[in-house]
Amino acid sequence: MPDFRIRGMDRADKPHLRIYYPSVTTYRISEAAELLGVSDDTVRRWVDSGALAAADDDAGRSVIAGTDLAALAVERARTPDDPAAGSSSARNRLPGLVTGILSDTVMSQVELQAGPFRLVSLMSTEAVRELGLEVGSRAVAVVKATTVLVETPRAQR
Repeated sequence: MPDFRIRGMDRADKPHLRIYYPSVTTYRISEAAELLGVSDDTVRRWVDSGALAAADDDAGRSVIAGTDLAALAVERARTPDDPAAGSSSARNRLPGLVTGILSDTVMSQVELQAGPFRLVSLMSTEAVRELGLEVGSRAVAVVKATTVLVETPRAQR
């Protein structure tokens, strides 16, 4: 089991660094950046500024506790304002940009880019016309589902 040591332990100017124990899921800087959708440099700046705690693993690589990463992701998550939003029981509203439409006489496939997420909706071609959807137009994906599946990555071999 790795013995996580605090980076810069003898330096009082880095109080945001803390000791992580082996049972804590950790992520390297590059992994954290990928999960947050930012650059490695941005994560390093957050660590240096104290916005995100980091430690060194046995190999001397900077690692971030999964719990700290999750807290930062929630703190920094912000759904863009949707001024057209009315009353609805659906809480999952994802404003975005239409990036593709594939239509036949009856049905259409509409692709929407909502931040880092690509969403695909199947709807009638009549609905596409009535909504005035075209590539480049703004739209909001409203998701109302009774089931959400969560997967974990396959173990590295």
